[in-house]
Amino acid sequence: MNALQYEKISAPFRAHPSLAHALLAANKAFTAAFYLLYPVLLAALLLTRSELFVACLCIPAIGFVCLSAFRARFNAPRPYELLSIDPLIKKETSGRSFPSRHVFSATVIAMCWLAWCPLAGCVLLVADAFIAAVRVIGGVHFPKDVVAGAVVGIACGLGVLLWPPG
Repeated sequence: MNALQYEKISAPFRAHPSLAHALLAANKAFTAAFYLLYPVLLAALLLTRSELFVACLCIPAIGFVCLSAFRARFNAPRPYELLSIDPLIKKETSGRSFPSRHVFSATVIAMCWLAWCPLAGCVLLVADAFIAAVRVIGGVHFPKDVVAGAVVGIACGLGVLLWPPG
């Protein structure tokens, strides 16, 4: 993605401030929903003594730590740093753009839900795609960042779906 492409995808939101405000509010609401639904899932799994509890707790945690360590070491610049654009989502962060940790987290949470309640998991995967699009439209991630975050989240999620081992 270059500056011209970013300006093109963000133009409708810049032309209509109320649309931009709605997009940012939805982004916050969807992100908050994921972070609220994850402990709800863990509590439900614990209360039902589901064998998925350990997988849904440990696999996302290990994935998050590994992804965070990779991001810190790789330290890819964000679009607003590299392209000198004015992002819709205001951030002070520099670097640590690849892969997107927001998208990874939403994806792996959706995959955990998919393992326990397929309908809820599918709904959350759609919401995850929205979050990924907003991160790009908002100018805080390149498309490759959100795709990589989703791929790592799916890979970790497959570990949950294939649980228990053996």
